[in-house]
Amino acid sequence: MTDFVTLRRMMVDTQVRPSDVTKFPIIEAMLRVPREAFVPDEAVDAAYAGRNIDLGDGRVVLDPRTFAKMLDALNVDGDDLVLDIGAGLGYSAAVIARIAEAVVAVEDDAERADEAQPLLMEHADNVIQHTGPLAEGAPQHGPYDAIVIEGGIEELPEAIAGQLKDGGRIACIFMDGALGTVKVGWKIDGTITWRFSFNATAPVLPGFEKKVAFAL
Repeated sequence: MTDFVTLRRMMVDTQVRPSDVTKFPIIEAMLRVPREAFVPDEAVDAAYAGRNIDLGDGRVVLDPRTFAKMLDALNVDGDDLVLDIGAGLGYSAAVIARIAEAVVAVEDDAERADEAQPLLMEHADNVIQHTGPLAEGAPQHGPYDAIVIEGGIEELPEAIAGQLKDGGRIACIFMDGALGTVKVGWKIDGTITWRFSFNATAPVLPGFEKKVAFAL
């Protein structure tokens, strides 16, 4: 039988800590949440590998290093209401729920959201699930202290930017072809100012593609 507890600790010790993620709440949450429970059955053996886990339809569970560094850069704390966009089967929401006051997890695939529900009920009691287009977020529960997007983007939709509280933070993987950079934005007086954090890649989420301008 696979010793997932040992694999989880190895993930933290070889992928997360060496990437300068040292905040205890993040380390503790990633040690406690069983990542193997939140991936497709065929990917269980690769749950703790240092790569994105495919969920199908161009969706992924972000690799542990990228996800941990995004949380670290956001500086999520126990008073934060966090919007988790592209929550998939719920792993990211379950981890964030151990750090933040509450999480709103947005997923556009109804079957995936239904599969995530019992997992989140078992591993987190402060997650609100919302099923709908990712690019629309969940305005009825906002505004949010922090927003994390579980996939690549080319542009940030105005609808999402509008749900970030003034003084809040947002972490996104901006994709330019095959290259990606994680940037963290701070919203001050209604404007988001972005700062480079680190390099990472992920498939671009639906609704977050760059708008094509048509010339006459």
